Amino acid sequence: MSNILFDIPANTYKTLSETEKYLLEYIHNHLDEISSMSIVKLSEHANVSTATIVRLMKKIGYDGYTSFKYSLKEKVKLSDENNEMENIDQKIKQAIQKNEHEVSKTIQLQSIGQIEDAVQKIHDAEKIFVFGRGFSEMIAKEMTIKLQLMGGKNCEEHTDPNIIRIKSRSIQANEIAIFVSLNGETEELVEACKNLNIRQITTITLTTRMESSLGQMSEMTFVGYKGTQSYFPDYEVRSRLPLSVISRILLDAYAIRML
Repeated sequence: MSNILFDIPANTYKTLSETEKYLLEYIHNHLDEISSMSIVKLSEHANVSTATIVRLMKKIGYDGYTSFKYSLKEKVKLSDENNEMENIDQKIKQAIQKNEHEVSKTIQLQSIGQIEDAVQKIHDAEKIFVFGRGFSEMIAKEMTIKLQLMGGKNCEEHTDPNIIRIKSRSIQANEIAIFVSLNGETEELVEACKNLNIRQITTITLTTRMESSLGQMSEMTFVGYKGTQSYFPDYEVRSRLPLSVISRILLDAYAIRML
């Protein structure tokens, strides 16, 4: 702050009297108070005359004490805002890099061969059931709509726990189920996958944990990379970006193969 307010040329500083130098030092050491202090109060606290204050202000480039205070308020505010914005900018950059890292790592984890196999399974299925819960429901819905639009695939999306359990007991051998689950441990999805495994129905899972129950049980598991940092630590609302990337790759690959 001293560099902003008191960038006084050496020649000018030499012209200051000892009292003016003392006053300048006092102001420097009490900047937080000066912005709301009248010239009379400053005179009393610094034990100098108001004339000395005015004289110093003019020597260091201000019209008077009032213009100095105005400049002080503006520059203190500007400095604070710049520091705050710099911190915010840095945090935003970190957030961007976090998302970029999740996307790039997720892409690296995918296998062309497995994608081809999944596309073939989706193509051959007479009906597709897509199951998701919580924030994963949005990805499940997007997959369902896109599959319906591409060649009119018979595709259903279910998010209700009871319906997921019931549907998993009636899916036929020529049908498949796709699970979308960030942690791979959602109770009703795990139960549904078990029901399907017993009858050897094809299951495809999109998750971020290969070691999860769904990851281990599913016939085909696509794993995304999930970063450790969350900007909503008190809530289970972690980003589904890795799952969204996987679903997009699968659907794009399906569109390319089927067109």
